Amino acid sequence: MIQQGQKLPNATLSELTKDGMVNHDVTELFAGKKAILFAVPGAFTPTCSESHLPGYVVHADQLKAKGVDLIACVSVNDAFVMQAWGEAQNASEIMMLADGDGSFTKALGLEMDTEKFGGVRSQRYAMLLDDGVVTRLNIEAPKEFEVSKAEKLLELL
Repeated sequence: MIQQGQKLPNATLSELTKDGMVNHDVTELFAGKKAILFAVPGAFTPTCSESHLPGYVVHADQLKAKGVDLIACVSVNDAFVMQAWGEAQNASEIMMLADGDGSFTKALGLEMDTEKFGGVRSQRYAMLLDDGVVTRLNIEAPKEFEVSKAEKLLELL
């Protein structure tokens, strides 16, 4: 599992933009930036839609005022689902990234098998990144939602 002080693994994450599909090289995407990357088990799922993503939408300006250049949400969903979810949540300040095959999540060592819910998905977490290096990693315990909240990361900045 990825640890604080380590660089993010090489991977490609997808984003559906108004100009079409964009494949982002993770190393390039986070290079030279102070960023927050948070992960949810699934788009349009209860805690993710009612609390996790909305917290980052509400606090995006405050996070950016504290020096965050980029806020990104990642899920083991496809880019079409992530784009639709972002629109439904008014998440224009959040980069909605798809890890369609779960390869990035597996490379981080943060996958979980949800069995009948959806198969292999991401654990719920939030990380602070500086130039692609993890400076803080907050992983939620199963069925918990405390340490990956936007409010928690705001306290840490």
